[in-house]
Amino acid sequence: MSGRRAMGVVLVWGMMLGGTPAQVNPNSLWLNSRGMWLSYACGVLVLHLALLSFPFLSVATVWTLTNVIHNLVMFVFLHVLKGTPWESGDQGKVRKLTHWEQIDDGIQFTSTRKFLTVVPIILFFLTSFYTKYDSFHFVVNFIALLLVLLPKLPQFHCVRLFGINKY
Repeated sequence: MSGRRAMGVVLVWGMMLGGTPAQVNPNSLWLNSRGMWLSYACGVLVLHLALLSFPFLSVATVWTLTNVIHNLVMFVFLHVLKGTPWESGDQGKVRKLTHWEQIDDGIQFTSTRKFLTVVPIILFFLTSFYTKYDSFHFVVNFIALLLVLLPKLPQFHCVRLFGINKY
């Protein structure tokens, strides 16, 4: 077949034949891209600095807000939203999977998954330190940590508790 390949479509003698791109699920492609981890860390830093700019918030409150906002956003994006935001070449196989379940085709303990698991833990430790281990802040931050860490465990892969987010 003589033709040339352009953006996942093969052009053959003036006809367009459908084809899938090399990466079947683009949802996991950007997480493995160059500079993503640095961009992610910079995003958390920008959030923290933006919250610090409010003069009426204490340092302990800002750290707790940074941790809780980060964990809630990550929970929604990684463990609540399903499918892909664009048409993928997988014939709808990932339609019922959350973003976390799609990362690296569901393979556990890859470097990307480890990074996304370690960041909330490090943020929790930093928050606990800067809140001086205050019991109220500790409980709030620990609940936020559990909210984002428990769904990442391999035992919860494709598990929907109480039918929540089943469809």
